[in-house]
Amino acid sequence: MKNTRLISLLFVACSLSGLVAGGEPVQPAPVMGYGPDPVLPEPQHKLIPTVKIAPAVGWKAGATPIAAAGLKVNALAVGLDHPRWLYVLPNGDVLVAETNAPPKPDDGKGIKAWIMKKEMASAGAGVPTANRITLLRDTNGDGVVATRTVFLQGLNSPFGMALIGHNLYIANSDGIVRFPYQGGETEITAPGTKVVDLPAGPINHHWTKNIIANRDGSFLYATVGSNSNVGENGLDKEVGRAAILEINPATGSSRIFASGLRNPVGLGWQPQSGALWAVVNERDELGNDLVPDYLTSVKDGAFYGWPFCYYGQHVDDRVKEKHPDLVAKAIAPDYALGNHTAPLGLAFYAGNLLPEHYAGGAFVGQHGSWNRKPLVGYKVIFVPFAAGRPAGTPEDVLTGFLDADGNAQGRPVGVAVDRAGALLIADDVGNTVWRVTPSTATDGRK
Repeated sequence: MKNTRLISLLFVACSLSGLVAGGEPVQPAPVMGYGPDPVLPEPQHKLIPTVKIAPAVGWKAGATPIAAAGLKVNALAVGLDHPRWLYVLPNGDVLVAETNAPPKPDDGKGIKAWIMKKEMASAGAGVPTANRITLLRDTNGDGVVATRTVFLQGLNSPFGMALIGHNLYIANSDGIVRFPYQGGETEITAPGTKVVDLPAGPINHHWTKNIIANRDGSFLYATVGSNSNVGENGLDKEVGRAAILEINPATGSSRIFASGLRNPVGLGWQPQSGALWAVVNERDELGNDLVPDYLTSVKDGAFYGWPFCYYGQHVDDRVKEKHPDLVAKAIAPDYALGNHTAPLGLAFYAGNLLPEHYAGGAFVGQHGSWNRKPLVGYKVIFVPFAAGRPAGTPEDVLTGFLDADGNAQGRPVGVAVDRAGALLIADDVGNTVWRVTPSTATDGRK
């Protein structure tokens, strides 16, 4: 009997991991899922959803991603432990969150979830979390780290970071903690002070919590992803989630700033308009070409649809609870970033090193699909802006994260702009922070 059950489980495993194979036909070209008005095909409902993983293999010695014409890339730092997020301090030091998911005992139970966890582990997502922030310092300006120190440790799946005055705020998976900071410090040993709890618990499906401060430091904005794909764990498990919160760091009080955002991660202030923008990972299991992930301005009090609908009033009939009133008020996002590309990093360019073409536009780190055939994402793209709005098609900035056999040599996550104006990319599979600069020795603006 045990052997029969084992054979059955292995059969299911093969069916799911080969979904390939399986669930959906390969299309000659992806349906257009980019721009302000993406094509939205009819949803597809499959008993077994598509799972297509790029196995993590890492970079061979001397190998790097491929930079766009006019740009070059080098490794700022290598040998990190699952680097996910970046923050640049005023003195030029770069903080790196070496982190991964906390324990989530109630997230994804059942055979399908078990198989998916195995597949995600093969993609490099199953490593233990280091729970630390590492400081990188380039002392001579050659674009390579000379000093590396453990800046903070003993955290709880840290992700977002924000400095306000002499207070450094760290977003753990379950709350925001404040630490005293003096410019030039290479280590913080003082205990942190809890500012506010953030939704977590034994499911904590989308565990990453990012933060950004407003211009005068009076508020923090925190991303909190949903506790499910599309509310299947019950909407009572989604209280305070799928949202961006506004937090007063002085008092710890908070409110929902915008909601209906399935998994917002990257945040940025657009230089021309001053508006808050975010990249958001949309829902799965509606087919290869639904639903596009997106980049959007975030309006105070706005509802963006999750879980009841997507891209405006496109109703998702998988959600048992019906809320036509919320569907009616849902607004469409500003700009689609492709189907299942998993955009995580977001950085608007306000530097002077890269060519003028990049001024005011958005760099986006696309972590890459795990549920689409063929694979998409696995690159850093640039979205041009004009007058504070997207103004053109996405451009590849850094590619080559997938090798010729479809293996992941790296996966881009957080992006940031360093003090010199170079673009930084955290690569959690390649365990590297990459640095992109102009390919010529002169200033990129000349």
